[in-house]
Amino acid sequence: MSFVDTLKRSLGFEEEHGEPVTDYSTGMVDNDYYISPEQPFYEIILIRPKSIDDMEYVYDQIVEETNPVIVDLGYLENEGPDAFAMAGEKIKILRKQHGAEAISLCRGTEKNIIVLTPYRINIIKKE
Repeated sequence: MSFVDTLKRSLGFEEEHGEPVTDYSTGMVDNDYYISPEQPFYEIILIRPKSIDDMEYVYDQIVEETNPVIVDLGYLENEGPDAFAMAGEKIKILRKQHGAEAISLCRGTEKNIIVLTPYRINIIKKE
């Protein structure tokens, strides 16, 4: 395997040889190949934010990395209304400006778990 092949593979591109195409008007065969990306994968992040920096990390994961995040806001909720309100504002911004979805999984005295997904990932509720 050559360096270029290794580089393409590490960047997520696979070299695929297409079917030979015959131009019937000239009788010539075209054996060109094309490069297509592999199926993208997502990392699902599980985090229990304890500060504004942690909520910034959640924001970056959804907006820039397009990864779904499972957030437990229980710690921020118990810390006080300011920290919890800040987290709520971040989630509102994600939903309104970036098309993210937010679904509450459970809410209790110690846990407040929410799934946040980027705009490309749809959450479908089936009953």
